[in-house]
Amino acid sequence: MSQPARTQPSDGSEAPTPGTRRAAAQRLKMRRELAAAAMELFAAKGYEATTVDEIAAAAGVARRTFFRHFRSKEEAIFPDHDDTLVRAEAVLDAAPAHENPLDTVCRGIKEVMRMYAASPAVSVARYRLTREVPTLREAEIASVARYERLFTRYLLGHFDEGAHHEGDDDPLLAEVAASAVVTAHNHVLRRWLRAGAEGDVEAQLDHAFGIVRATFGTGIGAGRALGGDPQDSPARVAKQGEVLVTVARTDAPLDEVMRTIEKALKQRS
Repeated sequence: MSQPARTQPSDGSEAPTPGTRRAAAQRLKMRRELAAAAMELFAAKGYEATTVDEIAAAAGVARRTFFRHFRSKEEAIFPDHDDTLVRAEAVLDAAPAHENPLDTVCRGIKEVMRMYAASPAVSVARYRLTREVPTLREAEIASVARYERLFTRYLLGHFDEGAHHEGDDDPLLAEVAASAVVTAHNHVLRRWLRAGAEGDVEAQLDHAFGIVRATFGTGIGAGRALGGDPQDSPARVAKQGEVLVTVARTDAPLDEVMRTIEKALKQRS
């Protein structure tokens, strides 16, 4: 009997099989159950007094099962970060060629906010707990740093570091912008959690991102095509004798067009 053909994603990688998706769902379900058990015990007994064995027993699993999912008990209250990091990276990987990289990063970090918003009561309880337990706060900071590294690498990946010259601030802007996106997200998230998860957090996040774009947007984006096909660039400049000719797509943002022209003029000066 012939086997059905597998579908392939457009990027050429192999599509996840039903078995792979099922295993991932089961893994996440177990991690969430362990996290729920840990949260209940931390609230009832206190963080320091709670052991890994107690968390495993409360979740109805063996100690070794706990350690297949988490390296320590402080990690147990952050069950979704690994999966959310994968989703955020998928947003970056699937970004359309013409999109401003800063806009892509803003869309990517929304996956983190949606993770918290999916379980508001749990997120509020976890926020209060991390404020009380320095060890948990440190674990949370380490998780946030992973997102910041991901977004910084992405923005830096759209600039040709080997072609930098004096006055080219793209690398600095990439790192500062990535930090600004993460900081804006964390500011909105903390404010929302302190308010008991009340209000439209995504609208608040969009407002914060608008401030980030207004501050850094004109310096990020024109370099996207430097590492790829120039035909994919929103705007490009060609030299014809003593004349610079700019070609831009009709949907190219004006700030990116101006940035491209400005860089070309600096290189000629």
